[in-house]
Amino acid sequence: MHIISALFVESFELRQAPGPSTRIDLKGAFFSIVAPTPVPTTIDPHLIALIYCNPTEPGNSVLEVIFRDGPLPDDPQLARNVSPFTVEPGKFTYRLVRGELQLTSYGQIFAHCRIATGPWHLVPLTLLPPVSA
Repeated sequence: MHIISALFVESFELRQAPGPSTRIDLKGAFFSIVAPTPVPTTIDPHLIALIYCNPTEPGNSVLEVIFRDGPLPDDPQLARNVSPFTVEPGKFTYRLVRGELQLTSYGQIFAHCRIATGPWHLVPLTLLPPVSA
């Protein structure tokens, strides 16, 4: 199994297409977010991971997402989510992870994502200062 893509999104919808085939409509993919209040602040971005299972693999695994203060595996951990899932071999699935992140500074954080003990897939997110009205 492997991660095809992982993105921060505002929302998504599943819909059927002829075939039968499924479509995933991703809305508002983003790589930066404006802080709701000056730091320290809490944000709760939604990360969607699209996962493919090879036809020869068992369809059970675990998605692990660790939100870190940087791109390195020993950078400080902000939050962690582990969720088991099942997917039919030869098919795709998705997992939605909502991180509740308490941040004390503006700048980049990274969602470190992997299936079981596989390679890490990094998704950057930049926290920007609040917009003055």
